[in-house]
Amino acid sequence: MTTPLTLTSGRRADGTALLTVAGEIDMSNVEELATAIDTTEGPLVLDLTAVEYLDSAGLSVLFRYTDRMELVVTPLLAPVLEITGLADLTTVHGL
Repeated sequence: MTTPLTLTSGRRADGTALLTVAGEIDMSNVEELATAIDTTEGPLVLDLTAVEYLDSAGLSVLFRYTDRMELVVTPLLAPVLEITGLADLTTVHGL
C-alpha cells in the first residue's frame, strides 16, 4: 500500500522551480518524489514544511540531489537533516 504523498510543482517569484511536498515520504512512494525531482529542470527549492514523516528511503533520495536543490523545512524536521549531514551538503531554510 502506498502512503499518501502530494507533490505540487510551481515557480517562485524569482523563477526558481518549486516543488511542494505534503504527506509522508517513505519507501512506498519515494520513487514518485525522485521522478518529480528528476523531471524538474535547473535549480529547485523543495518545500517540505507539510511533510509529516520522512524515512531513510526519503533521505536517500534527498542526498542524490543536494547539488541542485535547497530545502525548506519545519523545526521538527531540521534536526533530522542536521544529524544525517544533509544540512551540510545543501542550503536548508528553517534551521
